[in-house]
Amino acid sequence: MPAPKELDPSTSLAALYGAKLRKLRLRAGWTQRELGEKVPIAHSRIAQFELGKEIPPKDVNDVLDAVLGADGDLCDLWEHVRRTPLADWARKFVQYEARANVMRKYMGQYVPGLLQTEAYAREIVHLGHPWCTASEIEETVRVRIDRQSLLGRAGSPLLWVVLDESVLRRPVGGAEVMCEQLARLAEASEAPNIEIQVLPFAAGGHPLGGSLTLLSFQNRPDVAYLEGISGELVEDATAVARHAYRYDLVRAMALPTAASTALIRQAMEDFNRCEPN
Repeated sequence: MPAPKELDPSTSLAALYGAKLRKLRLRAGWTQRELGEKVPIAHSRIAQFELGKEIPPKDVNDVLDAVLGADGDLCDLWEHVRRTPLADWARKFVQYEARANVMRKYMGQYVPGLLQTEAYAREIVHLGHPWCTASEIEETVRVRIDRQSLLGRAGSPLLWVVLDESVLRRPVGGAEVMCEQLARLAEASEAPNIEIQVLPFAAGGHPLGGSLTLLSFQNRPDVAYLEGISGELVEDATAVARHAYRYDLVRAMALPTAASTALIRQAMEDFNRCEPN
Protein backbone atom coordinates (compact mmCIF):
# COMPACT_ATOMS: atom_id res chain seq x y z
CA MET A 1 0.00 0.00 0.00
CA PRO A 2 1.45 3.43 -0.94
CA ALA A 3 2.38 5.76 1.88
CA PRO A 4 -0.20 8.49 2.60
CA LYS A 5 0.45 11.87 1.07
CA GLU A 6 2.28 14.28 3.33
CA LEU A 7 0.55 17.64 3.67
CA ASP A 8 2.49 20.81 4.38
CA PRO A 9 0.38 22.61 7.03
CA SER A 10 2.09 25.91 6.23
CA THR A 11 0.60 26.16 2.75
CA SER A 12 -2.93 27.15 3.79
CA LEU A 13 -5.43 27.14 6.63
CA ALA A 14 -7.21 24.22 4.97
CA ALA A 15 -3.92 22.30 4.95
CA LEU A 16 -3.36 23.18 8.60
CA TYR A 17 -6.86 21.90 9.43
CA GLY A 18 -6.19 18.68 7.49
CA ALA A 19 -2.86 18.10 9.22
CA LYS A 20 -4.44 18.71 12.64
CA LEU A 21 -7.29 16.31 11.89
CA ARG A 22 -4.89 13.59 10.74
CA LYS A 23 -2.72 14.05 13.83
CA LEU A 24 -5.74 13.72 16.12
CA ARG A 25 -6.97 10.64 14.26
CA LEU A 26 -3.59 8.92 14.44
CA ARG A 27 -3.33 9.78 18.14
CA ALA A 28 -6.66 8.04 18.65
CA GLY A 29 -5.35 4.99 16.76
CA TRP A 30 -8.14 5.03 14.16
CA THR A 31 -8.14 4.54 10.42
CA GLN A 32 -10.02 6.99 8.22
CA ARG A 33 -12.76 4.40 7.86
CA GLU A 34 -13.05 3.94 11.63
CA LEU A 35 -13.27 7.68 12.19
CA GLY A 36 -15.83 7.98 9.41
CA GLU A 37 -18.01 5.35 11.09
CA LYS A 38 -18.05 7.33 14.32
CA VAL A 39 -19.33 10.55 12.70
CA PRO A 40 -20.89 8.86 10.57
CA ILE A 41 -19.52 9.94 7.19
CA ALA A 42 -17.82 8.21 4.25
CA HIS A 43 -14.12 7.56 4.85
CA SER A 44 -13.37 9.16 1.47
CA ARG A 45 -14.63 12.46 2.89
CA ILE A 46 -12.27 12.09 5.85
CA ALA A 47 -9.45 11.66 3.32
CA GLN A 48 -10.51 14.86 1.53
CA PHE A 49 -10.57 16.76 4.82
CA GLU A 50 -7.08 15.54 5.75
CA LEU A 51 -5.70 16.50 2.33
CA GLY A 52 -7.05 20.03 2.72
CA LYS A 53 -9.20 19.62 -0.38
CA GLU A 54 -12.52 19.95 1.43
CA ILE A 55 -13.71 21.55 4.66
CA PRO A 56 -16.41 19.71 6.62
CA PRO A 57 -19.80 21.30 7.32
CA LYS A 58 -20.08 22.77 10.81
CA ASP A 59 -22.13 19.89 12.23
CA VAL A 60 -19.61 17.33 10.98
CA ASN A 61 -16.70 19.39 12.33
CA ASP A 62 -18.38 19.61 15.74
CA VAL A 63 -18.70 15.82 15.87
CA LEU A 64 -15.07 15.36 14.77
CA ASP A 65 -13.92 17.72 17.52
CA ALA A 66 -15.94 15.79 20.12
CA VAL A 67 -15.06 12.21 19.14
CA LEU A 68 -11.36 13.07 18.76
CA GLY A 69 -11.23 14.89 22.09
CA ALA A 70 -9.89 18.05 20.46
CA ASP A 71 -11.28 20.24 23.25
CA GLY A 72 -12.53 22.87 20.80
CA ASP A 73 -9.30 23.14 18.80
CA LEU A 74 -10.91 21.88 15.58
CA CYS A 75 -13.89 24.17 16.12
CA ASP A 76 -11.64 27.21 16.55
CA LEU A 77 -9.57 26.31 13.50
CA TRP A 78 -12.71 25.61 11.44
CA GLU A 79 -13.95 29.16 12.10
CA HIS A 80 -10.73 30.61 10.70
CA VAL A 81 -10.85 28.34 7.64
CA ARG A 82 -14.49 29.21 7.00
CA ARG A 83 -13.67 32.92 6.89
CA THR A 84 -11.04 32.34 4.22
CA PRO A 85 -12.84 33.41 1.00
CA LEU A 86 -11.00 31.02 -1.34
CA ALA A 87 -9.00 27.84 -0.87
CA ASP A 88 -5.37 28.10 -1.99
CA TRP A 89 -5.90 26.03 -5.13
CA ALA A 90 -8.93 28.18 -6.01
CA ARG A 91 -6.99 31.39 -5.41
CA LYS A 92 -4.23 30.11 -7.66
CA PHE A 93 -6.75 29.25 -10.37
CA VAL A 94 -8.29 32.74 -10.18
CA GLN A 95 -4.80 34.24 -10.55
CA TYR A 96 -4.13 32.07 -13.60
CA GLU A 97 -7.54 32.96 -15.03
CA ALA A 98 -6.74 36.68 -14.79
CA ARG A 99 -3.53 36.17 -16.82
CA ALA A 100 -4.87 33.80 -19.48
CA ASN A 101 -5.25 34.93 -23.08
CA VAL A 102 -7.39 31.92 -24.08
CA MET A 103 -9.94 30.07 -21.93
CA ARG A 104 -11.55 26.86 -23.14
CA LYS A 105 -14.37 25.40 -21.10
CA TYR A 106 -16.62 22.36 -21.26
CA MET A 107 -19.57 22.59 -18.87
CA GLY A 108 -21.58 19.45 -18.27
CA GLN A 109 -24.05 20.72 -15.67
CA TYR A 110 -24.14 24.50 -15.24
CA VAL A 111 -23.35 27.72 -17.10
CA PRO A 112 -19.75 28.84 -16.39
CA GLY A 113 -19.40 31.49 -13.71
CA LEU A 114 -18.04 34.06 -16.18
CA LEU A 115 -21.38 33.98 -18.04
CA GLN A 116 -23.83 33.56 -15.16
CA THR A 117 -26.51 36.07 -14.28
CA GLU A 118 -26.71 37.16 -10.66
CA ALA A 119 -29.95 35.23 -10.03
CA TYR A 120 -28.58 32.04 -11.63
CA ALA A 121 -25.31 32.37 -9.70
CA ARG A 122 -27.19 32.82 -6.43
CA GLU A 123 -29.14 29.62 -7.03
CA ILE A 124 -25.99 27.65 -7.92
CA VAL A 125 -24.12 28.90 -4.86
CA HIS A 126 -27.06 28.05 -2.60
CA LEU A 127 -27.33 24.54 -4.08
CA GLY A 128 -23.62 23.90 -3.65
CA HIS A 129 -23.34 25.41 -0.15
CA PRO A 130 -26.67 24.73 1.61
CA TRP A 131 -25.08 25.29 5.04
CA CYS A 132 -24.04 28.88 4.27
CA THR A 133 -25.87 31.92 5.62
CA ALA A 134 -27.60 34.38 3.29
CA SER A 135 -24.78 36.90 3.77
CA GLU A 136 -22.13 34.29 2.93
CA ILE A 137 -24.00 33.32 -0.22
CA GLU A 138 -24.30 36.96 -1.28
CA GLU A 139 -20.58 37.50 -0.75
CA THR A 140 -19.74 34.48 -2.92
CA VAL A 141 -22.12 35.69 -5.63
CA ARG A 142 -20.55 39.15 -5.54
CA VAL A 143 -17.05 37.71 -6.01
CA ARG A 144 -18.28 35.54 -8.90
CA ILE A 145 -20.00 38.41 -10.70
CA ASP A 146 -17.01 40.71 -10.17
CA ARG A 147 -14.79 38.18 -11.95
CA GLN A 148 -16.82 38.70 -15.13
CA SER A 149 -15.02 42.01 -15.65
CA LEU A 150 -12.22 39.86 -17.16
CA LEU A 151 -14.26 39.59 -20.35
CA GLY A 152 -14.88 43.31 -20.77
CA ARG A 153 -11.44 44.74 -20.09
CA ALA A 154 -8.95 45.89 -22.71
CA GLY A 155 -7.13 42.91 -24.18
CA SER A 156 -9.75 40.54 -22.78
CA PRO A 157 -9.12 36.81 -23.34
CA LEU A 158 -10.82 34.59 -25.88
CA LEU A 159 -13.46 32.47 -24.15
CA TRP A 160 -14.55 29.32 -25.99
CA VAL A 161 -17.33 27.42 -24.21
CA VAL A 162 -18.90 24.08 -25.02
CA LEU A 163 -22.14 23.53 -23.09
CA ASP A 164 -23.82 20.19 -22.74
CA GLU A 165 -27.45 20.52 -23.85
CA SER A 166 -28.53 19.56 -20.33
CA VAL A 167 -27.19 22.96 -19.17
CA LEU A 168 -29.88 24.62 -21.30
CA ARG A 169 -32.65 22.28 -20.20
CA ARG A 170 -32.11 22.00 -16.44
CA PRO A 171 -34.50 24.51 -14.78
CA VAL A 172 -32.12 26.03 -12.25
CA GLY A 173 -34.08 28.50 -10.15
CA GLY A 174 -37.21 28.11 -12.27
CA ALA A 175 -38.36 29.40 -15.65
CA GLU A 176 -37.80 33.11 -15.01
CA VAL A 177 -34.22 32.63 -13.85
CA MET A 178 -33.49 30.33 -16.79
CA CYS A 179 -34.97 32.71 -19.34
CA GLU A 180 -32.74 35.53 -18.11
CA GLN A 181 -29.73 33.22 -18.09
CA LEU A 182 -30.34 31.87 -21.59
CA ALA A 183 -30.81 35.41 -22.89
CA ARG A 184 -27.45 36.27 -21.34
CA LEU A 185 -25.85 33.35 -23.20
CA ALA A 186 -27.41 34.38 -26.51
CA GLU A 187 -26.17 37.94 -26.00
CA ALA A 188 -22.69 36.78 -24.98
CA SER A 189 -22.38 34.65 -28.11
CA GLU A 190 -22.38 37.87 -30.18
CA ALA A 191 -19.28 39.26 -28.42
CA PRO A 192 -16.12 39.18 -30.57
CA ASN A 193 -14.11 37.35 -27.90
CA ILE A 194 -16.72 34.73 -26.91
CA GLU A 195 -17.64 31.56 -28.78
CA ILE A 196 -20.38 29.26 -27.50
CA GLN A 197 -21.15 25.79 -28.81
CA VAL A 198 -23.71 23.30 -27.57
CA LEU A 199 -23.10 19.56 -27.41
CA PRO A 200 -26.56 18.17 -28.25
CA PHE A 201 -28.05 15.06 -26.68
CA ALA A 202 -28.01 13.53 -30.16
CA ALA A 203 -24.21 13.53 -30.14
CA GLY A 204 -24.28 10.58 -27.76
CA GLY A 205 -21.36 9.64 -25.53
CA HIS A 206 -18.20 11.72 -25.27
CA PRO A 207 -14.80 11.56 -23.52
CA LEU A 208 -15.35 14.19 -20.82
CA GLY A 209 -16.92 12.93 -17.61
CA GLY A 210 -17.12 16.31 -15.89
CA SER A 211 -16.62 20.03 -16.42
CA LEU A 212 -13.19 21.15 -17.61
CA THR A 213 -11.37 24.47 -18.02
CA LEU A 214 -8.15 24.88 -20.01
CA LEU A 215 -6.16 28.11 -19.66
CA SER A 216 -3.52 29.21 -22.18
CA PHE A 217 -0.97 32.00 -21.74
CA GLN A 218 1.53 33.95 -23.79
CA ASN A 219 4.60 32.92 -21.83
CA ARG A 220 3.88 29.89 -19.66
CA PRO A 221 2.54 26.33 -20.12
CA ASP A 222 -1.21 25.65 -20.19
CA VAL A 223 -3.05 24.54 -17.06
CA ALA A 224 -6.29 22.61 -16.59
CA TYR A 225 -8.96 22.82 -13.92
CA LEU A 226 -11.28 19.90 -13.21
CA GLU A 227 -14.48 21.05 -11.57
CA GLY A 228 -16.04 19.05 -8.76
CA ILE A 229 -16.95 19.28 -5.09
CA SER A 230 -13.42 20.33 -4.21
CA GLY A 231 -11.90 21.01 -7.65
CA GLU A 232 -8.44 20.10 -8.94
CA LEU A 233 -5.84 22.30 -10.60
CA VAL A 234 -3.67 20.32 -13.05
CA GLU A 235 -0.27 21.67 -14.12
CA ASP A 236 1.53 18.51 -15.26
CA ALA A 237 2.17 19.02 -19.00
CA THR A 238 1.28 15.47 -20.05
CA ALA A 239 -1.96 15.45 -18.07
CA VAL A 240 -2.96 18.89 -19.40
CA ALA A 241 -2.30 17.76 -22.99
CA ARG A 242 -4.57 14.75 -22.53
CA HIS A 243 -7.35 16.91 -21.12
CA ALA A 244 -6.94 19.28 -24.08
CA TYR A 245 -7.20 16.34 -26.48
CA ARG A 246 -10.47 15.24 -24.87
CA TYR A 247 -11.76 18.81 -25.07
CA ASP A 248 -10.95 19.06 -28.78
CA LEU A 249 -12.83 15.82 -29.43
CA VAL A 250 -15.91 17.17 -27.64
CA ARG A 251 -15.70 20.53 -29.40
CA ALA A 252 -15.63 18.71 -32.75
CA MET A 253 -18.82 16.86 -31.77
CA ALA A 254 -20.67 20.06 -30.79
CA LEU A 255 -22.99 22.11 -32.99
CA PRO A 256 -21.51 25.08 -34.91
CA THR A 257 -21.85 28.42 -33.15
CA ALA A 258 -24.83 29.67 -35.18
CA ALA A 259 -26.77 26.43 -34.67
CA SER A 260 -25.82 26.52 -30.99
CA THR A 261 -27.24 30.03 -30.54
CA ALA A 262 -30.43 28.88 -32.28
CA LEU A 263 -30.72 25.98 -29.81
CA ILE A 264 -30.18 28.35 -26.88
CA ARG A 265 -33.04 30.54 -28.14
CA GLN A 266 -35.21 27.47 -28.66
CA ALA A 267 -34.58 26.46 -25.05
CA MET A 268 -35.71 29.94 -24.00
CA GLU A 269 -38.99 29.43 -25.82
CA ASP A 270 -39.48 26.07 -24.14
CA PHE A 271 -39.54 27.59 -20.65
CA ASN A 272 -42.80 28.99 -19.34
CA ARG A 273 -43.16 32.78 -19.23
CA CYS A 274 -40.12 33.12 -21.44
CA GLU A 275 -40.05 35.60 -24.30
CA PRO A 276 -37.22 35.15 -26.82
CA ASN A 277 -35.19 38.26 -27.60
